[in-house]
Amino acid sequence: MKKHPIVIAIDGTSASGKSTNAKLVARALGYVYVDTGAMYRTLAWHCLLKHVEVTDARAVANACRRWKTSLKCVETDGLRAVQLLVDDYYPEKEIRLPQTAAAVSHVATVPKVRDWMKKTQRDCIQFGDLVMEGRDIGTNVFPETDYKFYLDAKLEERSARRAADGVHENLAMRDQRDSQRAAAPLMVALGAKVLDNSKMTSAETSGWLLEEIRKVAAARK
Repeated sequence: MKKHPIVIAIDGTSASGKSTNAKLVARALGYVYVDTGAMYRTLAWHCLLKHVEVTDARAVANACRRWKTSLKCVETDGLRAVQLLVDDYYPEKEIRLPQTAAAVSHVATVPKVRDWMKKTQRDCIQFGDLVMEGRDIGTNVFPETDYKFYLDAKLEERSARRAADGVHENLAMRDQRDSQRAAAPLMVALGAKVLDNSKMTSAETSGWLLEEIRKVAAARK
């Protein structure tokens, strides 16, 4: 493994295409994909499973300190991705359930949880070069990377994307909550390249990202 793996940080608002485009970029480059949101969802699922009150920050922090987890890199359909296992189990379907989605916004605001997640997410470099997507990668998890991107789209477009997936969420409230939380709020990282992809396809967005990544790589030589 390289001494200093490359980390491509893709942050942005909800339904801005972070996951789809991070996967496309990871496949194109042969890098490992990391969905940090799935890690927070896994903790939310764990808290619900253990009957931990998700609005009790101290109880959530305690659950995060005590749970037994491990990181695993798996390959599916040509995409290598990191999974956060709990007692050697990855709750792939459970973390996408509505009740988990409702709980994750509470656990994600706990400072001790974000500290734990930052350390765990930084540990992902053991698997090599990464494409990591989330809300605080460029600002908090890997602020030192030269590859920082921030995806956004108009609120009505993002809401339409969610609705097309059968999800009806108040994204304006989610944006406000993400940007105003005390621990690692959502914001554009220093030096990040920002893209409004409201009128762009996934192919166009990932193509833009790959071109910008090539530019950064060329400038570093």
